[in-house]
Amino acid sequence: MAQLTYAPTKTNLLRLRSDLSFAQQGYELLDQKRNILIVELLALLDQTVDFQSRVEKALEKAYEALEEAILDMGKLKVQYLTGAAHITTDITVRSRRVMGVSLPVIETQFTEYPPYYSLMGNSFWIDSALSFFKEVLQLLGKLAELKISVLRLANEVKKTIRKVNALEKIAIPDLKETVHYIESRLEENERDMFVLMKMVKENLERKKAAADGGLE
Repeated sequence: MAQLTYAPTKTNLLRLRSDLSFAQQGYELLDQKRNILIVELLALLDQTVDFQSRVEKALEKAYEALEEAILDMGKLKVQYLTGAAHITTDITVRSRRVMGVSLPVIETQFTEYPPYYSLMGNSFWIDSALSFFKEVLQLLGKLAELKISVLRLANEVKKTIRKVNALEKIAIPDLKETVHYIESRLEENERDMFVLMKMVKENLERKKAAADGGLE
């Protein structure tokens, strides 16, 4: 702890007590913020792991379906059919706030304009692959949302922890030490003043007694 440099006056004591109270309130609020952010971060980490697994499984199914379609119909025909598919993708990015941190909300929507090709002579695997790849895109949007949110929350948690530690280990102890020092000095000054006043009073009483004796 380091004592701050302030003159031991009642004005400074009142101001430092106010600063100490404000710092303690700030510490409590930041500590609550830190806890809320950590809970939110842990929840998002769990979701991120889950969606990462879901993306990998969806990709695996999509490529398996595509390979089956190629084996069934041939690579050139699959390329022709995939090129004929008319699907537009609309990705919407909104935001939500958690303890002042802006987090993205990503929504992926598809608009389809079927039929893309004749059902005759085509493998059902091509439709399955198309459906699986659409699912992959939706999951990737959600996974991107989660990963960005995790990074932003982790960064905010780090900053909040630094502020909490600065208040807990530096600012508040220094203020307490300085308040204690000024209180001690003021009490000491009051005691010295009391002793001085008592000595002055006794001196005046002796002089008065001596004067009264001389008059007699």
